Amino acid sequence: MIELEGVPELIDPVMVAAFEGWNDAGDAASTAVGHMDREFKGEVFAALDAEDYYDFQVNRPTVWMDGGVRRITWPTTRLSVVRIQSPKPRDLVLVRGIEPSMRWRSFCNEILGFAHELGVEMVVVLGALLGDTPHTRPVPVTGVTSDPDLATSMNLEESRYEGPTGIVGILQEACTHAGIPAVSLWAAVPHYVSQPPNPKATLALLNRLEDLLDLRIPQGELPEDARAWQVGVDQLAAEDSEVAEYVQTLEEARDTAELPEASGEAIAKEFERYLRRRDPQPGGYASEGEDGVPRFRELPQTPPSEEAPSDDASPDDDEDDGTSD
Repeated sequence: MIELEGVPELIDPVMVAAFEGWNDAGDAASTAVGHMDREFKGEVFAALDAEDYYDFQVNRPTVWMDGGVRRITWPTTRLSVVRIQSPKPRDLVLVRGIEPSMRWRSFCNEILGFAHELGVEMVVVLGALLGDTPHTRPVPVTGVTSDPDLATSMNLEESRYEGPTGIVGILQEACTHAGIPAVSLWAAVPHYVSQPPNPKATLALLNRLEDLLDLRIPQGELPEDARAWQVGVDQLAAEDSEVAEYVQTLEEARDTAELPEASGEAIAKEFERYLRRRDPQPGGYASEGEDGVPRFRELPQTPPSEEAPSDDASPDDDEDDGTSD
């Protein structure tokens, strides 16, 4: 039995996990979990024994100085807990680490042992894969599950993937066998700009997680970082005519594929989703720019007895994707 000391009773806990490595293109997924840990001031309550799961010639430890004393940080997977207050109190158990080098089944069993002891209601695993997607469009994020009932109730895709998999797929399957509802969210990262970081993909994953769990996550500097990232990639593409032409080809293919989704009902649904997710600033509301990054627009002040006029801004659909786990 896993004994947890100092962990309070959790409220409707959901486990959110991400692992650096094969399933983390652009470090988008692990950065998303790290962002939540920082924003909500997560408290680490457990770490897996690195000796059991990692090849230190593949994932080497790092040495650093602490007030003149040399310290070593070993590659591992750590668990922390954060409490989210909006729109209602809920706890997240954050799992962040590196894809293990060995003993994957034991690794997943240990993670599930923590989930069982903490009363976790659902496991959400974040991932990111390289895809044929243009950096100029909203990042596609796909929600996948192996549970047909969960796919129907939460509007997710039922996994049909066959082929090599990473720890994300193994952990999701382990959850299914253990009777714990499990979902994976996948962001598609442009394969021609795969170097980390990718704040635009990180932001897309957090937005999708907000929708899935009906909660609000402070975005911090991510929107500005995402805009700066896109400007930088735009400049690099402009310097190479072949890259610019390729990006244009991807844009045309993406836009053509999304035409059937551009119905009034779909647009209204997306606008409602964004209004529900965003926590408006005083005197404004959130909308999304052409690059898929949210921005706040000012509304005219109105007397208490009047309603602020509605706006016809509609966000782009950032969830349609053909990626798989």
